[in-house]
Amino acid sequence: MEPAIKYHLIHQDKHSGARLGEIITPHGTFPTPMFMPVGTQASVKTMAPEELDEMGAGVILANTYHLWLRPGPELVEEAGGLHKFMNWNKGILTDSGGFQVFSLAHMRDITEEGVNFKNHIDGAKMFLSPEKAIAIENALGPDIMMSLDECPPFFESYDYVAKSVARTSRWAERGLKAHKNPEWQALFGIVQGAGFKNLRQQSAKDLVSLDFPGYSIGGLSVGESKEEMNHVLDFTTPLLPETKPRYLMGVGSPDALIDGALRGIDMFDCVLPTRIARHGMVMTSRGRLVIKNGKYAHDFGPLDPDCDCYTCRNYSRAYIRHLVHVGEAFGIRLTTYHNLYFLLHLMKRVRAAIADDALLDLREEVFEKYGYDQPNAKAF
Repeated sequence: MEPAIKYHLIHQDKHSGARLGEIITPHGTFPTPMFMPVGTQASVKTMAPEELDEMGAGVILANTYHLWLRPGPELVEEAGGLHKFMNWNKGILTDSGGFQVFSLAHMRDITEEGVNFKNHIDGAKMFLSPEKAIAIENALGPDIMMSLDECPPFFESYDYVAKSVARTSRWAERGLKAHKNPEWQALFGIVQGAGFKNLRQQSAKDLVSLDFPGYSIGGLSVGESKEEMNHVLDFTTPLLPETKPRYLMGVGSPDALIDGALRGIDMFDCVLPTRIARHGMVMTSRGRLVIKNGKYAHDFGPLDPDCDCYTCRNYSRAYIRHLVHVGEAFGIRLTTYHNLYFLLHLMKRVRAAIADDALLDLREEVFEKYGYDQPNAKAF
């Protein structure tokens, strides 16, 4: 059987592990490395699908846990799946819901069968197993699905993480067997293991043996330093097949996107650009900018002089500061639009730099402007 998605390597940077490629899905082909905007409730907050398309978003992420609770996978399936439900005709990826169960739910009880918990909305008792997660994702109808995994804290004990990795491998096999639509939905395995090299190696070995059409690296960007994350990527990414997509989950700051791409990652997602936008913080080519600050009250220039997004072409810092200051929703829409455009445009520059074997040069430029390598530099 042909896989639901295919990865095509176009060029590899001569000076790093960075890969320029494309992923072919049932709903179109998108270039990689790619940042995926997060649409938790089947909507990227404040954004219309047409706007995301115009920005160059080839794939977006929806949240299985939240859609399971509301409106329910049965309703989404009745609507014809997520693509029709949310009017998005490009790629969609859903997580398994496991991360939210472990981070949002109350009174979790992890067993070999799955996880018993109380949901965060009304406290109702619920149960999520590998088979249940796959059934929900099959009903939602995304192009790419995630296996149910356990995401242990990065600094958890070795013994706990070892048991967790073994369970995640068993769950991955069970989910793969339960998957009903492999011809048009690709199921990814998720490599875990915290910061332990041998456990990451074991996790990757287990999952690669199951021959998933793609692989995710989980359990990072959960409190560890950027140096620790990059160290794990250095020894984990090479364990994954070169012929299949590699997805780093939950990462979206400019430095992490570039450093991940340098290490051979193809896909990224994060709520960062939309979350900080709601608090009046924007990403610019010259570093972060907190538009709520009073010094912008009389600043009639754009958020970023080097940006040609809709927000920067049409609205001033002073106007956006006013909107955010008084709580007008349009202000959040403008900051969100800019942040998403900024990251998608950054990834476009990353792809161009890989094609020119110059990603290390782009890294130096971006890091210098953001001050990432300077003492006491502020990062997101």
